[in-house]
Amino acid sequence: MTLDRSLKVRAGAIKSRNVLTRAERVARLQELDKFNEKDSIVGMPKVRVVKVSLKKKKKVKKEDDK
Repeated sequence: MTLDRSLKVRAGAIKSRNVLTRAERVARLQELDKFNEKDSIVGMPKVRVVKVSLKKKKKVKKEDDK
């Protein structure tokens, strides 16, 4: 089967996700030293997803010397 054109994701259209996969959550918790291999996956603490927003650069007005 082919994928409909409207369902394809373009490289520029990738947005920040608000839900991480289990593997991503475990990796993030291990970075923060809040999860060990011996701990159960059930009852894992929540992980905040940081949204990255790019600020637009201000346009610099050019001064014309007359």
